[in-house]
Amino acid sequence: MKFTANQIAEILEGDIVGDPNIEVSTLSKIEEGKKGSLTFLSNPKYTPHIYSTQASVVVVNKTFVPEKEVKATLLKVEDAYSSFSKLLDFYNNMKPSKSGIEEPNFISDSAIIGKDFYLGAFSYISDNVKLGNNVKIYPNSYIGENVNIDDNTVIFSGVKIYSDSIIGKNCIINSGVIIGADGFGFAPTKEGVYNKIPQIGNVIIEDNVDIGAATTIDRATLGSTIIRKGVKLDNQIQIAHNVEIGSNTVIASQTGIAGSTKIGSGCQIGGQVGFAGHLTIGNNVKIQAQSGVGKNLKDNEVVQGSHAFNFMDWNKSYIYFKNLPKLANSINKLEKEIKVLKERE
Repeated sequence: MKFTANQIAEILEGDIVGDPNIEVSTLSKIEEGKKGSLTFLSNPKYTPHIYSTQASVVVVNKTFVPEKEVKATLLKVEDAYSSFSKLLDFYNNMKPSKSGIEEPNFISDSAIIGKDFYLGAFSYISDNVKLGNNVKIYPNSYIGENVNIDDNTVIFSGVKIYSDSIIGKNCIINSGVIIGADGFGFAPTKEGVYNKIPQIGNVIIEDNVDIGAATTIDRATLGSTIIRKGVKLDNQIQIAHNVEIGSNTVIASQTGIAGSTKIGSGCQIGGQVGFAGHLTIGNNVKIQAQSGVGKNLKDNEVVQGSHAFNFMDWNKSYIYFKNLPKLANSINKLEKEIKVLKERE
């Protein structure tokens, strides 16, 4: 499907610099742009590419002023990154929507299914499942007993959703995700054997949550593991039993969150971060990649770092570590005093 620069400008409420009638039919990266494609520029380090790109239309910030000739038609908007994201969403929604029920499959007679439902082949819908309108479940997926999935949620292939899980509206759950598996709960005995503690809670995922491929979210021991509205989870994240993640928090790949930790709203968590259990993390906290979080964090904290060595040595070293700025100042002061004494000799 082709669109003119003028039509795109109407969608994005932008201003055109160049040919308003030039047509595009695909999207591209700026450094790989070809004739008939549309791209964007928001990161300054990619600015050199705007002078050599073969893309027909480039979305730029209104503040962008070219230093030399640009062959492409420019579409100036308030925020190029956000506008291009809007176009990606528009483009994605233009794709044909899956509908109907493929064979073979199993759908329990007690399941309640909304309008415009899609079920891929080799999928299984268990007893007492409730599915809202426009729910899409791709092939090889399993939906356990008493699961509720609300309107417009997409379940990609190979997802397993265990019993009693509740999933809100407009969620995207990517391939290989497992929701509601048993939490890691075992009680040690005097003999050194670990007896399994039954996990009888569930998982609640609120509206507008995105879950990346191969992420796992465990059911609660009692109560619920809760993912609040607008949370975005990357691939291969482990969320343990009774964890709660606040609204609009984003978490990068390979992060692990131990049981009963509560993470606030609006947090940004890098890749490979490890959380100990039973912690409380405030709102708008930022945690850099590969950090190890072993204590509670207050609102708006920014943290980084983790080193594992002998426990008692760590406790002793941490006292010095906290005082490093003071020690450095003391050393600098002593060096200056020694220098003055030497000059007097």
